[in-house]
Amino acid sequence: MSDSITSAALREAALVSKAWPYEEARKLLKRYEKGAPDKGHVLFETGYGPSGLPHIGTFNEVLRTTMVRRAYEELSDIPTRLIAFSDDMDGLRKVPDNVPNKELLAQHLGKPLTQVPDPFEKFDSFAAHNNAMLREFLDRYGFEYEFLSATEQYKSGRFDETLKSVLRHYDAIMGVMLPTLRAERRATYSPVLPISPTSGIVLQVPVTVVDADAGLVSFEDEGQTITQSILGGGAKLQWKVDWAMRWVALGVDYEMSGKDLIDSVTQSSKIARVLGSRPPEMFTYEMFLDEKGEKISKSKGNGLSLEQWLTYGPEESLAFFAYREPKKAKQLHMGVIPRAVDEYWQFRGNYPAQPIEQRLGNPVHHIHSGKLPDGELPVTFGLLLNLVGVMGEASKEQVWGYLANYVADASAEKYPELDRLIGHALAYHRDFVAPTLKRRKPEPNEAAALKALDDKLAAMPGASAEDIQNEVYEIGKNPDYGFASLRDWFKALYETLLGAEQGPRMGSFIALYGIDNSRKLIAEALA
Repeated sequence: MSDSITSAALREAALVSKAWPYEEARKLLKRYEKGAPDKGHVLFETGYGPSGLPHIGTFNEVLRTTMVRRAYEELSDIPTRLIAFSDDMDGLRKVPDNVPNKELLAQHLGKPLTQVPDPFEKFDSFAAHNNAMLREFLDRYGFEYEFLSATEQYKSGRFDETLKSVLRHYDAIMGVMLPTLRAERRATYSPVLPISPTSGIVLQVPVTVVDADAGLVSFEDEGQTITQSILGGGAKLQWKVDWAMRWVALGVDYEMSGKDLIDSVTQSSKIARVLGSRPPEMFTYEMFLDEKGEKISKSKGNGLSLEQWLTYGPEESLAFFAYREPKKAKQLHMGVIPRAVDEYWQFRGNYPAQPIEQRLGNPVHHIHSGKLPDGELPVTFGLLLNLVGVMGEASKEQVWGYLANYVADASAEKYPELDRLIGHALAYHRDFVAPTLKRRKPEPNEAAALKALDDKLAAMPGASAEDIQNEVYEIGKNPDYGFASLRDWFKALYETLLGAEQGPRMGSFIALYGIDNSRKLIAEALA
C-alpha cells in the first residue's frame, strides 16, 4: 500500500469495500464488536484429512482463509491466529491408490491414521508422513499458521472437558443427528467412536454413557462388553460431532468449507449450540469443475493438480484464480492457466494508479496483502506462447534473443518474472499447444491479403507495433480482399501463420518476432 495512504484511510475504505474478504472480515467485527474475546485473539481454522497428500483444494482453502485473516487485521487491532488442523485420528477406511506397500496398509484398515505404518517408510506413521507433507506444502508458500494434530489434542487431554460435555448432552446430540440418517444407520449410530482395547480399531458401534463426568462409556467389542474412558485418546468422535467439539474446545471463530459440506456445517453448528457455544462464522465456497463441467473427483483423477498448475503458470496466477468469484463454480483445467497469468498481470499493472476503493477490490491487493512486489511484464504470457509456438523447440536463451527485438535491454536480470514465465511458456507449449497446432492453406482472398501485408512489411523496417497494427487493420478493412469483418481477417492470420484458432494482437507479435521472420512465415503460408 502506498505511503500516501494512511492506515485510517485504508480502514475507512475497507469498512465499505465489497471485496469478499472484507465482507467476511466484517462478520468477525460484528462478532466481537464489544472487544476481544476472553481468549484474547480471533481464531481462524482450516481442516485437512491426512489420508491423502495435500492438493490444490488444500492450497485454495488456506489461501482464501489467509486473505480473510489479513482483511480482518486491516480492520481490527485484535490479534489473530490460524491453525491448520489435521484429522489424523480418523480410521483408515481404504487403501489409497497412489501409495506403495498397499498390502501393509491393508493390514491396518480401521486403525487411526497415526497408528498405520508409513507405506513410504520415512515416518513413524502414515499420518506423520502426510502431516509432514502438509507442513512442507504450507511452508513452501509462506503461509503463517500453527499446526495441530487431532491425535495429539485428544491424547493430551485438551479436548477432555468438551468430551465430557458431549456425554452430558448425549441425548440432545442424538436428537440433532438421528433425523438426518437413514433407518439402518440410525440403528447403529453413535457420536462417540471408542478405540478398541484389543484391535486398536476405531469402532463404529453403539455406546452407552456410564458416567459423563468421568468420561466413561460401555460398548460391545469382539463379543465382550467393555467399559472405557473416552478421555485422553480413548475414543474419537464422529465427523460432524467432532467438528463441533473442536470448534468449542479450541474457540474457533472462522472457517470455510466447500459446498459439499453444507449439511455438515448445519448439523455441526447445531451441536456446537447444544454444547453451549457459538459456532464460527462460516464461508461456503463452490467446487471446481473439469473442462466438461463435471465435479472434480480425486478418485476419478479428472482434476488439475497443484504441481501441474505450477509447471505451466506461477503461484500468483493460481492465487488470482482462487480469489476470483469463490462462490461460483469454475472450470479448472489447463486452458484457464494462460488467461489467469495475463489477468493477474493486468490487475497488477492497474493497481498503483487506482484510488484506494479500487485497490481494495483488486485481487492483487489480497494476493500480496497490500504489499505488491516491484517489477513489470513487458509482454503478455499469451504473446510469449505465440512466439514460442512459431519458434518450435526453443531454449530460454533463444526466446530472450527474440525479445530483444521488442523489449529494450531485455534480460533475465532486468525482468526476472518474465524469465520465469518463459520457462512456463516453453513447458505449456511443449505439452499442450504444439500437439494441436496445424497451419492451413489460405483461401485465394486470404492469400492476396497476406501478399499485401508482406509488401507493407517489406517497406517498414524497424516499425513500431502500433504502426504495424494500423497496416494490418487497413488491409482487413479493404473491400478488395472480401473479409466480412476484421474478425475474419484476424482468424485467417492466426490459422494460416500460427496454426491456432485464436492469437495475439498481430502488430505486437510481428514486432516481437521480427519483420524478417514474420515475412518468412507469410512466405511459408503462401507456398
